[in-house]
Amino acid sequence: MLNFKELITFRNENPAMKIIKGVLMDLPTPVNISNFWNFGSCLGACLGLQLVSGLFLASHYNSSPFMAFDSVEHIMKDVSMGWVFRIVHLNGASFFFIFLFMHIARGLYYKSYNYLETWNLGVFIFLFSMAIAFLGYVLPWGQMSFWGATVITNLISAIPIIGNKVVIWIWGAYSVSSPTLSRFFMLHFCLPFVLAAMVILHIFFLHKTGSQNPSNLKSSYNLISFHWFLSSKDIFFFFFWIILLEFLIFLFPFLLGDPENFILANSLSTPAHIVPEWYFLFAYAILRSIPSKLGGVIALLLSVLILLFPSLWSLNKSKMSLSNNLLKFLSKSKSMSLTFQSFSWFFLGIFLILTWIGGEVVEEPFIFIGQAFLILYFLLFLLFIL
Repeated sequence: MLNFKELITFRNENPAMKIIKGVLMDLPTPVNISNFWNFGSCLGACLGLQLVSGLFLASHYNSSPFMAFDSVEHIMKDVSMGWVFRIVHLNGASFFFIFLFMHIARGLYYKSYNYLETWNLGVFIFLFSMAIAFLGYVLPWGQMSFWGATVITNLISAIPIIGNKVVIWIWGAYSVSSPTLSRFFMLHFCLPFVLAAMVILHIFFLHKTGSQNPSNLKSSYNLISFHWFLSSKDIFFFFFWIILLEFLIFLFPFLLGDPENFILANSLSTPAHIVPEWYFLFAYAILRSIPSKLGGVIALLLSVLILLFPSLWSLNKSKMSLSNNLLKFLSKSKSMSLTFQSFSWFFLGIFLILTWIGGEVVEEPFIFIGQAFLILYFLLFLLFIL
């Protein structure tokens, strides 16, 4: 058994412990960061939970269209503790996107987009996560899974000239069928490991530049070691998240799911109202608010890629030598800060309304409300940046 002196030597000289020490223990962190910074660490824990539960589910899943639905039922009813892994994976995806939205909102509110590499990579992680979640939504092969896959993949046909050929290539047939499901399962299994690598790179860039803080202080005098003062906040938040997850799993396991997905996929019966998972509803509302198919697809992509604009604006702003003094004055202005915070809350309200509209049927007044808030979404975001 190691004594205290040998334990300290092992901690300082062992290569693996040096990495852990530098990343999780002695990392210089601003002393004034709040609980809003806990969402990043919760995202990492949630991603780990999704990987573990996904590996278990993959060992029992059958990607044949004739067996996919039944294999999910087999996991739920016949496999020991299979229902726990299935429900954890299902609701873990919802928690992952809740934490992701809060993480992005905190970054916008406290201007974390000034750290260009970290922010831009984070936006691509967001896009990548949406793609992985969509692939996973297709795998249960219920009615909403099948028709959701049909609608979303058909959007690619809006690309001029080559769109229809690309759609058939993705399907592997002339409709969503067996090759499509096999490919989606393969991608849904492999891409999360690529996502984990992107997250590690994201953390690397964050540690390179340091964390943002509510006061926007750059001095080294406000930095302390991450462990114990700040790691204890993360641990407390983990327990709070686990309690919420357990509450959802054991009392309302399918609250965030769609009832249509308990019906076997039928290509001859279209659901009356096709909707994606709740975390895609804001983008779905933007997509269907534009009558043009190509225009809707472009607006859908821009609804996420617009998150890159603050960092690009920040980069261009740093190159404006003539107006730097004015910009520095404005950034420190109290009225400018209050305006920025107001824009943040208005933007959050628009996002929530678009999420609500995305889940409603395509009829008036929801069409008009969706189009109005689509304009406000992009307009307010540009004003938010400026």
